[in-house]
Amino acid sequence: MSEKRVALVTGSSSGIGAAVAARLAAAGLRVVVNSARSVEAGREVAASLPDAHYVQADISAQDQARRLVAEVVEHYGRLDVLVNNAGTTRRIPHADLEAAGPEVWREILDVNVIGTWQTTVAAAPHLAASGQGVVVNISSIAGSRPAGSSIPYAVSKAAIEHMTRLLAASLGPAVRVNAVAPGLIETPWTATFTDIAEAVRKSTPMRRVGLPGDVADAVLNLVDATYSTGDVVRVDGGAHLL
Repeated sequence: MSEKRVALVTGSSSGIGAAVAARLAAAGLRVVVNSARSVEAGREVAASLPDAHYVQADISAQDQARRLVAEVVEHYGRLDVLVNNAGTTRRIPHADLEAAGPEVWREILDVNVIGTWQTTVAAAPHLAASGQGVVVNISSIAGSRPAGSSIPYAVSKAAIEHMTRLLAASLGPAVRVNAVAPGLIETPWTATFTDIAEAVRKSTPMRRVGLPGDVADAVLNLVDATYSTGDVVRVDGGAHLL
């Protein structure tokens, strides 16, 4: 078995996930790229990296989350790092309660919370066996502030942050679990959020919207921060100060 660490990055066919995959690969890790639907884009990301593999799977389905982890271990023989980046949202004004119906809640929670849980549960034995297991969950500043693209999305990220703390307490010392909470990041997902982007540029201390690489830097730092667990690191240009 190779001594090089292996990282699985869910939802990594574009945006933050793709940047995280590239940053981990540049740091010498072998990377598994994943997406639920954007198969061709995911394969292109994997092909652009020095030692990467692509696996299509929808983590909201338990059997697919388990298959995803099994394919990682079958292909590389180990799993050391899990980055739970896959997520979804709907942009719904917070005051429009009727628009955030049960089907919206189920769609968002199925991916963001249950999918993250299922993938982590499947990965946990392999992460523990590696002797240096790491989980990094991608949250959002909406998880701790009355903000975000919708109330269901914000609630899902609050759940991710508390799940992070609970898992850190449960899985240590074999596995460290941390989270990164980005503010607005420039991705294909947020391309239409022009009003929010303008407000961020005018009001936050850094006077700019975040880039996927900003989040990737924080993820890599947590992967290598051997005495950090249960932490949520903000990457928001100082938006939390407002």
